[in-house]
Amino acid sequence: MNPLLRSVLLTALVCVPAPPVRADEKDVKTILDKAVAAIGGEEKLAKIKAVSWKGKGTFTFMGNDAPVIIQGTIQGLDHYRQELEGERDGNTFKGVTVLNVDKGYREFGGNRRDFEADGVANTKRTVYLSLIPITVLPLRDKQFKAETIANEKIGDKPAAGLKVTGSDGKEFKIYFDKETGLPVRTVAKVAGFMGGEFTQETTFSEFKEMGGIKKATKLVAKRDGEKFQELTITEFKVLETVDPKTFAE
Repeated sequence: MNPLLRSVLLTALVCVPAPPVRADEKDVKTILDKAVAAIGGEEKLAKIKAVSWKGKGTFTFMGNDAPVIIQGTIQGLDHYRQELEGERDGNTFKGVTVLNVDKGYREFGGNRRDFEADGVANTKRTVYLSLIPITVLPLRDKQFKAETIANEKIGDKPAAGLKVTGSDGKEFKIYFDKETGLPVRTVAKVAGFMGGEFTQETTFSEFKEMGGIKKATKLVAKRDGEKFQELTITEFKVLETVDPKTFAE
């Protein structure tokens, strides 16, 4: 190739501008940056590999509230353990759900069911729907695609909304208080304990400093518009390590 022509072509390639960032991508970034800063800052959140919590409240079954005590642990997006103990009609019940990468089980009232593929997928969805409002950082990962949606009022305050599509192809919505930047609500399709699918709306409030970050201590969930769960978080920890037995058989 002619040296002069080669020089012209190289100069042209160097001068080609990078594709412009779409306005919506900028808006998404602005919302997430504000949320990350509000919760505790990127440096601190990026170090979080696992978390645990304890709480108490009620589950609502067929219109009746059952008091429960609950505790859980999440490591990454594929390790999860949640235990609950409650009372209904004078009888005590216990349950545990465990996910260990691509296998897991749920045990309730002494009856155990090992997860098949759909059970694993549904539990992984539970994990990211639980973790994202805590750290927000997973939304920056390529496995999640976010776009802005119309603002809504959560309580009496305006909230900025994002529609997110996960690697499982399922969508959910998450809203952030426009003033504080904190996550205040998620809306997602979730699987029920006994099968079926519900639209679950979970609202987060009463943020406090816990585990070195700002954490919602009040969680209220509705399924298909009906009261489902109310929890008060009494303990929250950021964990450096988790005993592998936590997610074992």
